[in-house]
Amino acid sequence: MMPVYQAIADEVGDRLGVSTELVVETDYENCRNDVNDICFVCSLPYVQFEREGVSPALPVAAPVLSGARYSGRPIYFSDVIVHVDSGIETFDDLRGRSWAYNEPLSQSGYGITRFHLVSIGETDGFFGEVIEAGFHETAIRMVADRGVDGAAIDSQVLAIEMRDHPDLAQSIRVIDALGPSTIQPVAVSKRFDDSFRSQVVAVLTDLHRHEGLREILGLGFVDHFVPVGPHDYDDIRAMLEACERAGFMEIR
Repeated sequence: MMPVYQAIADEVGDRLGVSTELVVETDYENCRNDVNDICFVCSLPYVQFEREGVSPALPVAAPVLSGARYSGRPIYFSDVIVHVDSGIETFDDLRGRSWAYNEPLSQSGYGITRFHLVSIGETDGFFGEVIEAGFHETAIRMVADRGVDGAAIDSQVLAIEMRDHPDLAQSIRVIDALGPSTIQPVAVSKRFDDSFRSQVVAVLTDLHRHEGLREILGLGFVDHFVPVGPHDYDDIRAMLEACERAGFMEIR
C-alpha cells in the first residue's frame, strides 16, 4: 500500500498547496498524542482512544474496495486462512489449534476475532496457542509455512499479497470470512477546522476520476473514496462493547 498512500499524500498536498510528508509510524503513540495532521488509521484504535477520552482526530473519508463482495460500501472482511493441506474446513475446526494475529489494536486481525469468539460463546479458551506476528504479511507466511494453523487477515491485504506472491495460493486456503467491518478511515486532526476537513474530503473523493491516480488506487484494490464520519464506526464500537461486557478482551 505504500505507493498508494504516497500518491494520496502527494495529491492532497498538491491540491491544497501545502507540502506533505508521509510518515510510517511504528506504534500508536503519535496518533494518541495528535502529532500528525492526517492519518491512515485502523478503526479499532480510533474507537478505543475515543472510549479512553482521547479523540485527537475525526474520520472524514474511507476507501471502497473493488469487487462484488464489498457492494460499493466502505467495508472489508477478515478472511480466515489455513494451510491448504491442513484438513481444517470450518472455524470450529480451529479449536485447540494455533492462531496468529498481526497486532492487538488491529480490528481485522484481533478485534473481529475477539468479537467472533464472544458471539459464539467461546470465552473460556478456544485456541491452543495464540501468537503475535507483528504484521498480516508475517501471519500469512506463518500459515503458509505451517508455523501456525490459522489467522484472520484483512481481505485487502490478502488480495494484494496473493496478487504479488501468487505462490501463496498453493499454500493457503480461505475457510471463513469474519465481518464485514467498516474499513479503516482517513482521519484529520481536530486541530483543523471543518473547512479544511471538507477540502481534504473533496480531494479524496475525486481521486478516482483521474486516470493516473485511478491506476495507483488500483494497486491497492481501491475503487474510490467516500465521505465518512464518526457514526460510520458504530459497528466497531458495538463489537468492542460486546467484548467489554463479556469481560473478554484477550484472545485465547
